[in-house]
Amino acid sequence: MRLVTLRNATAPVVAVNDVVIGNAAIAREVQNHAGADARQGWHEATRALVVRELLAQRARALGLTAVPQSVDGCRETEEEALIRALLEAEVRTPRADEEVCRRYYLTNPARFRSPDLFEPVHILFQAAREDEAAFARALERARAVLDEVLADPGRFGALARALSDCPSASEGGRLGQVTRGETTPEFEAALVSLDENETWPEPVRTRYGVHVLRLERKVAGHVLPFEQVRGRIARYLEESSWRRAVAQYVALLAGQAKIDGFDLPGATTPLVQ
Repeated sequence: MRLVTLRNATAPVVAVNDVVIGNAAIAREVQNHAGADARQGWHEATRALVVRELLAQRARALGLTAVPQSVDGCRETEEEALIRALLEAEVRTPRADEEVCRRYYLTNPARFRSPDLFEPVHILFQAAREDEAAFARALERARAVLDEVLADPGRFGALARALSDCPSASEGGRLGQVTRGETTPEFEAALVSLDENETWPEPVRTRYGVHVLRLERKVAGHVLPFEQVRGRIARYLEESSWRRAVAQYVALLAGQAKIDGFDLPGATTPLVQ
């Protein structure tokens, strides 16, 4: 809070076409911007209010009116409704038709691929990494059990039920279906390298302890059919186009306005398509 006060004391007067945006208003707006520090938060809040004032002034100059609506369960303010009406009136973006969506689908297949599914089993010997003695004992136990598993993979379930410190012990060490990102990095690195019915040849060290790991089944992901993702593609393309068009529109207004105390890049030629 003290940092914001210091920033207020030294901040230049911010005005849009001679309409002053006071420090008190900026301070209230800061709470809506999770900047890396107080200075960045103040900058983002000031930018938001400058853009809002630009849009509101343009809407009033055009004589627009609007009735506040409920958006995502929140009631708009009169100014927010006015800005919405302005953007609806002045910003036009193309619809994402079948051809555009299909072209995006064909050039970005990785975005529409279902994840690989892994069905691992493991035996956990729990120990904190920072407890060197306990971790060494867990590692020794894991190596001994791993030798047994490699000699007779059919014993994995029984050994897991008898020895594992994970709740999955009651299921013979089965973790169900997991995808990338759902386990620790060390566990995942070993898991994705295994073939079905293969045991990792070394104990796997993680922050939870030491694991004996085996992969029972893997279901490879596949590219989803275009028809299944067409709506998602259209929404993404149209939202991206809208954001770019609004940014260009704001730049055009900034280029035509007199803005003091804040640097908002402006354009001098129409860019909105």
